[in-house]
Amino acid sequence: MYPAELVKPMREDLTNVGFEELHTAEAVNVALAKEGTTLVVVNSVCGCAAANARPGATMSLANAKKPTNIVTVFAGVDKEAVNQARAHMVPFPPSSPSMALFKNGELVHMLERHHIEGRPAELIAENLIDAYNEHC
Repeated sequence: MYPAELVKPMREDLTNVGFEELHTAEAVNVALAKEGTTLVVVNSVCGCAAANARPGATMSLANAKKPTNIVTVFAGVDKEAVNQARAHMVPFPPSSPSMALFKNGELVHMLERHHIEGRPAELIAENLIDAYNEHC
């Protein structure tokens, strides 16, 4: 587990733009049971989360169509919540960072680490925007 003071600014990259942090399995289940679309960002301390994933997720929210709910879990910190979120992302293997779009609790779009690492934030945002335009 990472120290709280280390991950605080990384959490705030998302919470400052409206993402709700989920810390328990129950919170994940409640979030995914909500009607509409829910974007789940599995946050991470890695460089590709800082340079690509978090900025891409933030940029994607400037679109006219966007998820009804935006939530985040933090790998290496919120183990219970991350494991529960990943259970909803099957058949995709666990990876962080990653992003999943759910519609009425059903997984409709997935970005795994290999879709994020080495790609600019703008490309990640574009990928998410395409998913929002189709599903939101």
